[in-house]
Amino acid sequence: MTDEYDDIIANKMWELVPRPSGVNIIRSMRIFTHKDNSDGSFARHKARLIDDSKTQQVGVDCGETFSPVVKPATIHTVLSLTLSKAYPSIS
Repeated sequence: MTDEYDDIIANKMWELVPRPSGVNIIRSMRIFTHKDNSDGSFARHKARLIDDSKTQQVGVDCGETFSPVVKPATIHTVLSLTLSKAYPSIS
């Protein structure tokens, strides 16, 4: 779990901000899983921090939410254009 926390800090995925008055604080939960190798043997533990948004009220606690999800077709199109124009790609 320490490795996951260190990754979050290193990648600047969140920042501590002051608590606004009059809003609910959204609780967080840790989800623990494990990853397996291709042969089914144990590889490592994995931890994720998720929010429990049951207490959140739209318009009171937040304005809008955003989840950056890319469709596979979009990735395919971008990679196809990169290859067709002979642009250098970075993996």
